Amino acid sequence: MAETMQFDLVSPERSLASLQAHAVQLPASEGDMTAMPNHAPTITTLRPGMMNVIVDGDVHQFVVTGGFAQISTEGTTVLAEQAYPNGPEAKAALEAALAKAKETAEAAVDHHKDTADKLVADFAHLLEQMA
Repeated sequence: MAETMQFDLVSPERSLASLQAHAVQLPASEGDMTAMPNHAPTITTLRPGMMNVIVDGDVHQFVVTGGFAQISTEGTTVLAEQAYPNGPEAKAALEAALAKAKETAEAAVDHHKDTADKLVADFAHLLEQMA
């Protein structure tokens, strides 16, 4: 059996997962990354995206709207702003988040405009991935 690591996913509302995983694919702010057992210690911010957790050949998909991931040799912990198992609940929440992000982007000025537009693009891309 391949080596595993502890994976925990929590949001302010609830704990969504606590699994022994073979790998965790994360939507890190600087680009997608995969955490595996014995990974170098890393802390990264997350952008809105799909997270894939590989457990015994099965892929568990979760949608995150942002947050942080702490990766160590023993495991990965994700502290998400919002997180959902991939499905109808996640899609509805993302559609609402996209609408709010668009409102914010329309009202944004100066350097805040670029950040707000990027968030709109991230949410739109994630919704396309889910279709």
